[in-house]
Amino acid sequence: VQLQASGGGLVAAGASLRLSCAASGRIFSSAVMGWFRQAPGKEREFVAEVRWGVGRTYYADSVKGRFTLSRDTAKNTVYLQMNSLKPEDTAVYYCTRGTDLRSPVYWGQGTLVTVSS
Repeated sequence: VQLQASGGGLVAAGASLRLSCAASGRIFSSAVMGWFRQAPGKEREFVAEVRWGVGRTYYADSVKGRFTLSRDTAKNTVYLQMNSLKPEDTAVYYCTRGTDLRSPVYWGQGTLVTVSS
């Protein structure tokens, strides 16, 4: 299983970015895909996940209303639309895949998002 993430970068506070993550192989309907992040000096934390089959999404309280997770089942890709970015969103964002919520089995290589104040 490979997870190829892209879309990070440097933006000003209030700006938007969209992260993408393409997964290799077949994704079963029971799979969970999403994003975690790790800020400098902090532990890795949950950001958002989607149940692949039904498309139900889950978000961390810190990003609710600003981030939107979506999926394209034909492309085996998930997208994280990040709006109204804040400096505290600065982190390496990791695409994840697993079978249970908040329990990733596979991790992508990470993409850096830097939000300047």
